[in-house]
Amino acid sequence: MSAGEAIIIALRLAIPLLIFRNALAGGIAAMVIDGLDVVLIELIGLGGFGGHYHTLDKLLDTYYLSIEFIVALSWDNAWAKWPAVALFIYRIAGVALFELTERRVTLFIFPNMFENWWLYCVVVARYFPRALPRDARTVAIPMALLLIPKMGQEYLLHYSEAQPWDWIKRNVLRGAI
Repeated sequence: MSAGEAIIIALRLAIPLLIFRNALAGGIAAMVIDGLDVVLIELIGLGGFGGHYHTLDKLLDTYYLSIEFIVALSWDNAWAKWPAVALFIYRIAGVALFELTERRVTLFIFPNMFENWWLYCVVVARYFPRALPRDARTVAIPMALLLIPKMGQEYLLHYSEAQPWDWIKRNVLRGAI
């Protein structure tokens, strides 16, 4: 394990713990470190991930999603909680299937809607409590709206295997790496 990999793993283990203190800030921070880990490891310059990145990434994703899941289990609103539970189980099944088959299309078929739903519920609870899910319609409408961009993201990342971190390195960091 390189020093760069150890630093990124430590960050990806520590940052999600903020979710317990402040669900919204911690959840966003965990998403950001997940999305930028490939960029950060190159910025640090102390060695990369090696050939096991995808498995490590899925383990670390599952770790922080599990923390979000624990928070979701404490929600009093059943119309927010039970879709979160179902989506978490669905995603975990997809990740397990991906690890068994190593077919990236599996992650497209089992999109990580849990994280989008969780974040939606956290934001709505904090800023728009009157919009909290309270029946099947107020679950279905935001779920459908969240699914549209998520499927685009899953297609780009897991089916067409686009690498947005390369764009970030070229256009945002412009040679800093």
